[in-house]
Amino acid sequence: MSINNKNIKARPEQRRRVVVAMSGGVDSSVAAALLKRDGFDVVGVFMKFWRSPELAEGKEMENRCCSIESEKLARLVAKKIGIPFYVVNVEKEFKKKVVDYFLKEYKKGNTPNPCVVCNKEIKFGLLIEKALKMGADYIATGHYAKLVVGSEVVSRKSKLQITNYKLQTARDTSKDQSYFLWQLNQKQLSKVLFPVGNYTKPKVRKLAEKFDLPTAKTPESQEVCFVQNSTNGFLKKYLKLKPGPVIEQAQNGVKNIIGQHNGLWFYTIGQRRGIEVQQGPWYVVAKDFKNNSLIISRNKKDLLQKELVVKNVNWISGKEPKLPIKVKVKIRYRAKSADAVIFQISNFKFQIRFDKLQLAITPGQSAVFYLPRRSSKAETGKGEELLGGGIIDKVL
Repeated sequence: MSINNKNIKARPEQRRRVVVAMSGGVDSSVAAALLKRDGFDVVGVFMKFWRSPELAEGKEMENRCCSIESEKLARLVAKKIGIPFYVVNVEKEFKKKVVDYFLKEYKKGNTPNPCVVCNKEIKFGLLIEKALKMGADYIATGHYAKLVVGSEVVSRKSKLQITNYKLQTARDTSKDQSYFLWQLNQKQLSKVLFPVGNYTKPKVRKLAEKFDLPTAKTPESQEVCFVQNSTNGFLKKYLKLKPGPVIEQAQNGVKNIIGQHNGLWFYTIGQRRGIEVQQGPWYVVAKDFKNNSLIISRNKKDLLQKELVVKNVNWISGKEPKLPIKVKVKIRYRAKSADAVIFQISNFKFQIRFDKLQLAITPGQSAVFYLPRRSSKAETGKGEELLGGGIIDKVL
């Protein structure tokens, strides 16, 4: 059974309370309105995240996800649909769990995805804890993903069954956000609703207009919420410069120093812009931290690789599947999922071997695993199942 607003409704005698994470955007606004329409006891919560203390033009920089304007919009939506509204300050937790992780990983030479950590630790971690204290049965968000509830027999003799939760890609594959949810566990998923997972983005906007919500035409934000202008601009405020040589990738074993960089953490694998070396275009193909060297190449093919190692793997089911296993893998949010096989190489690390070469595999990013969709008619309308994921540790 897919849990969403269409097929789970609150009976009058058993009104279930849902805390909705409201960001002031159209998706979370519609999620709240749908749940209210379907009879839930809905409470809106706006979370205030950490924001950079540096002053810009005489005022403090705002976090895109929790700006004054966003809070105002979320409050107006709550008033419009007639639900209580609260503001929860999670600045300290967000700074420690998300921002500090972001800076720590960049300093190591990785390219992290802070949204993945925010979902695990804040939106589906801290918020669930606070919601339960408020007497809530669930939390809900505006994520484009689908949750499927099933059961598994663990003892035939006693007929004991346990409930299990599966994540699937959203109906609107162009907006699917399951990629960011791979670190969630069964306990968290048992407390979650994704009301817009079965809708397309255009339909969500039409619903917002139908409900006469002030967020119906709110533009989308796809940048890191706590970064004001550019990632490098943010990093320069917190990480020191550490100049070193820029080296052209040698085809004959000879290393040619052709420039200087200001710090390896200011670059990411596959980067093309911002490399201050003439006679380009150049691509960042590697970072040599031992020698503090940035390796670049004019040949885009030098970015093609087929194998990688992942660490910190999480399986959504809570159990490791029988390996090796054929899967679809996404190595970044906007990348297409690609056919691959997962092998276990130690208790904590796994190897992924792709069928075809992949471009710019980047340490620190998430590699997310999906079960390939069957072609049978029975599977029509179902998304790909999210098996889990891991952090890209290195390329082989």
